[in-house]
Formats: sequence, structure tokens, C-alpha cells
Amino acid sequence: MGQVLGCVQVDQSTVAIKETFGKFDDVLEPGCHCLPWCLGSQVAGHLSLRVQQLDVRCETKTKDNVFVTVVASIQYRALAESAQDAFYKLSNTRNQIQAYVFDVIRASVPKLDLDSTFEQKNDIAKTVESELEKAMSHYGYEIVQTLIVDIEPDVHVKRAMNEINAASRMREAASEKAEAEKILQIKRAEGEAESKYLSGLGIARQRQAIVDGLRNSVLAFSESVPGTSSKDVMDMVLVTQYFDTLKEIGASSKSNSVFIPHGPGAVKDIATQIRDGLLQGNAAAE
Repeated sequence: MGQVLGCVQVDQSTVAIKETFGKFDDVLEPGCHCLPWCLGSQVAGHLSLRVQQLDVRCETKTKDNVFVTVVASIQYRALAESAQDAFYKLSNTRNQIQAYVFDVIRASVPKLDLDSTFEQKNDIAKTVESELEKAMSHYGYEIVQTLIVDIEPDVHVKRAMNEINAASRMREAASEKAEAEKILQIKRAEGEAESKYLSGLGIARQRQAIVDGLRNSVLAFSESVPGTSSKDVMDMVLVTQYFDTLKEIGASSKSNSVFIPHGPGAVKDIATQIRDGLLQGNAAAE
């Protein structure tokens, strides 16, 4: 009905291109407009002023001969004050932008090796945006933002990079494990040394206590029984310890067979051997 009466509606964030007898006449802002068709006025088309996004996948080669696919996202919009240029100068805006993106990326990435490409993707995005801004401004378009959203190496290269990273991490883990084992061995050795030291102190104290006890026993027995010598007391102490040892061996259920000389003469021989050993030890100490 509106077209019959010559009225047209232009939606928000959109402009309409008015032509009179096929020639550009005006840019119609959002709202209602009267176009008398009988005078040759008509709407040639509409142009959106909203921000649009174009994702471009560009395959190229790095300086170290690795093929990568660079994915760029271009956000752009038409300018209302340049709507005539945006409508008439370009027949396919998306293809035009894509061609410029291909040109810039394929000129920038081959100057960088693979690692630098990942590190400098922001610089690549700024270069693409700068070149697009200069080119598309002549056609009535503004480049709002340019992002390099992904850099995909060849699948074999990606697998090799993952293997290198895994090997590096395994090497670090092995180094840390070896260092930990080294620390454990050092601590274990220190603990064993300390344990042996303390065990030696305990044995020395035990032997000292035995010597002190024997000396006190000899002195007490000599004083209690007149006429006895230190040798007699030591023989009696050794015989007592001898029989105590036999008793403990017989009482233990886990003891193995022990064959020792037994008899009064054997006891005397044992006492003589022990006494001679003590005398030799004292002589060596002096």
C-alpha cells in the first residue's frame, strides 16, 4: 500500500539509496520517506550500517618453510556519510576484503619463522588492519577491528611440536626425579651415619657399664670374703655368666644349635682366655 502511495520505510541502522530515473539522487535515513514513483523516484537498494564480521582463512608459508593456515577475523561497517561509494563502487565487499587480507598475510608471514609468527600475531593483525583501512576507506567502509584468531601449522608439524614439548617436559621431570633421588640418598646416608654413631656410643657406654659393674663386684666380694684374690672373684663371675648364657640359649625357642666345650676344665680355659685378652688389651692401651 505504501509503495502504491509512494511511501517507503527505512529501518534503523540502515540507509536507502534513492535514484531518479536510474541516477543517484539521495541517501535516505531511517524513517518514512515519500518517493513519487510517477516522477521516476525509486529505492535502488538498502545498505546496512551495522558492524559485520568476515572470517578469512589464508594458507601461507613461514620463513623456515612450514605451511600454516592463518585465520583472521575482520570487523567492518559501511559509513553513512560515504553510503554512495559503499553502494556503487563495490559489487562484492567481502571478496574485496578477503583479497586484501590474503595479500597482506602472504607478504608478512614469509618473513617470520614459525615461532615468531605465533609471537608476533598482534603485529600481523595491525599490519592487516592498517592496509585494509587505507584501501577500504576509498570505498566508504571503515575497518573496526582486525584479529588473528588462530594460526594452524600443518598436522605433521603440529604433531612434531607436541612431541618436542613432551620430550622437553619428560627431560625436566627426569632431572627433577634424579635430583630428588640424590637428596634421598644423601639424607639416607646421613641418617645411617648418625645411627651408627649413636649405636657406637651405646655400645661403648654398655661396655663401660659392664666394666664398672665387674670392678664394683670384685671389690665388694674381696672385702666381704677375706683371703680371696681378684683372680678368684673374676673366675667365679665368669663361671656365673657362663651358666647364665647356657640357660638363655636353652630357654630360647628360636636359638640355633651351639657347640661349645663344656666341663670344669673348659670353664677354666674360657676364663683364662678372657683374662688373657683383657690383660693384652690393657697392655696395648698403656
